Amino acid sequence: MVLFGCDFSSAPTARKPIVVAIGEVDELGQLDGADRVVLHRLQRFSTLDAWGDWLCATPAWTGGFDFPFSLPRELVEHLRWPLQWEPLMAHYASLSRAEIRETFAAFCAGRPVGGKFAHRAADGPAGSSPSMKWVNPPVAYMLHAGVPRLLAAGARIPGLHPGNGADRIALEAYPGLLARELIGRRSYKSDDLAKQTPERLAARTELLAALEAGSPRLGLKLAVSAPQRAELLADARGDDIDAVLCLLQAAWGRQRAASPGPGHGLPQGIDPLEGWIVSA
Repeated sequence: MVLFGCDFSSAPTARKPIVVAIGEVDELGQLDGADRVVLHRLQRFSTLDAWGDWLCATPAWTGGFDFPFSLPRELVEHLRWPLQWEPLMAHYASLSRAEIRETFAAFCAGRPVGGKFAHRAADGPAGSSPSMKWVNPPVAYMLHAGVPRLLAAGARIPGLHPGNGADRIALEAYPGLLARELIGRRSYKSDDLAKQTPERLAARTELLAALEAGSPRLGLKLAVSAPQRAELLADARGDDIDAVLCLLQAAWGRQRAASPGPGHGLPQGIDPLEGWIVSA
């Protein structure tokens, strides 16, 4: 079974593609009580269809995906949208991005400063952006672009969707959760060329070194070759290292596939409309 982490874009291009970090857990190579996650390669997709086709063509996988899998219950109830996940996603996919933006902007306009957005329960412990944000980052559009392609691949989404029987497991990941554990809130990336500074390179270097030393909470260490290390550090946008962060979260989840409740280390009793972020 393929194990990977995915740094996602709702509008990928050749210049800024979707990045997938593919690897495996080397449980025989345990060091200091931590299993090694070996990075095999980085794979890039410049279109959503190419990425979706790869998901469908790969027979068995567990993936950690850096985009939200659902919307906040508070928002869904306010809008009187379907309260079951699959019908909600079908309704959401039927909307245009303009309709999503207008609907969410109207919701925010009627709320007080400091509480404009609704949040999912997982946002607090994960420190993630609300999944209804349409700018900085546009995670609402990422949800809109990503989830239908997971469903087209027949993926099982623990806690939300049983899948179609294919051996494909999709876990919502969030690289910022693991990055903050290792280097705090230091910025290690930017899409803005002017902000791709030596300070961010230093933070990226420290983050990668910490991943190789091991996450105490996840009990996993990253193993990379010297060329891979150089490639990860050279990507000032941080997409490559974010995919690797998602790879480690996916590995943690797969090790706990048979855990109680939804499995994959997800808490028991999670909201079946909102889902959860793996390792949060």
